[in-house]
Amino acid sequence: MLPRVKICGITRPEDGAEAARLGADAIGLVFYEKSPRNVSLEQARTIVRELPPFVSVVALFVNPDEAFVRRVLDACPVDILQFHGEESPEFCRSFSRPYLKAVRVRPGVDLLEWAAAYHDARGLLADAFVEGAHGGTGAVFDWTLLPADLPLSLILSGGLTPDNVQDAVARVQPAAVDVSSGVEQGKGIKDAAKMAAFISGARHGSV
Repeated sequence: MLPRVKICGITRPEDGAEAARLGADAIGLVFYEKSPRNVSLEQARTIVRELPPFVSVVALFVNPDEAFVRRVLDACPVDILQFHGEESPEFCRSFSRPYLKAVRVRPGVDLLEWAAAYHDARGLLADAFVEGAHGGTGAVFDWTLLPADLPLSLILSGGLTPDNVQDAVARVQPAAVDVSSGVEQGKGIKDAAKMAAFISGARHGSV
């Protein structure tokens, strides 16, 4: 099965529309003030308006309060929530929306324990552990740390680029891949040629 592709950190409507035109299955909007890819509610609405049908909109949060998540949901059509902080399973499922839980992978992190705790998540997003950061770092982690028998869908992230995504998909066989900095010409500004190469590489890496 071909892996799904998510282009995260979209900040401009033209980048979201181009990602969709190139074949991305989902785009990610970052609602985290400390991120250089943070978007306002008005930016998010404008980006979503430019998307064609059947492209999923993922809203990314890092340790948000409940009121903020609900404000985003009220203001912008969102299909999936993505939690990148230390959110509890109870918090993640309290919005009655499909959600993904990000896990920063390093030796000693047991993804099977995470999968059991967040058993109703649509998937676990495996990202690189970088001290003090919650994604978007461009760092790659050791893919051999990923268990072969993970009971949830695996979304592979962390330092993926057009140059390594084909190898990553071939080796890990994830349900989906997620990229942000690897397809940019500047923080939050996507590069169409890189997005095209990334999507092509992801699809050719599957077996």
